[in-house]
Amino acid sequence: MIEEPRDQRLLRDAIALSRIALPSSSAYSVGAIIAAPDGVMIADGYSRERGPQSHAEQVAIEKALEAGADLRGSTLYSSLEPCSTRVSGLPACAARILDAGIRRVVFAMREPSIFVEGHGAEELAAAGVEVIELSSEAPAVAQINAHLIG
Repeated sequence: MIEEPRDQRLLRDAIALSRIALPSSSAYSVGAIIAAPDGVMIADGYSRERGPQSHAEQVAIEKALEAGADLRGSTLYSSLEPCSTRVSGLPACAARILDAGIRRVVFAMREPSIFVEGHGAEELAAAGVEVIELSSEAPAVAQINAHLIG
């Protein structure tokens, strides 16, 4: 169930975070926010924040768990669909979301198949996570990643 305007506001905040990530020729610039059921932010992250291989969702989850947060029932907002496969061989963000107990994911744009075939939304939904795509916000994500997706 879409919780307007909270979902749109927090997704736009995640998109704003993605602008902090330095552009890369081999990875997207993504922002992520984890919020409690009441909408209070638990943690955030952006691509390459913790090194060249770090994904936004990964960083946000790591920060939340390091702070001792219980993520069961929380919502993850990501500018881009959480990955289902990583070229690096590291655990995919969809798997990390499931492991953390996050029950809801809101994202703006599907992962383009430039690096891998992305099926994160489908994997999450199949596992019982509520997945919401707010494609009205996708143009901003495409603009931020224009160096990759033209």
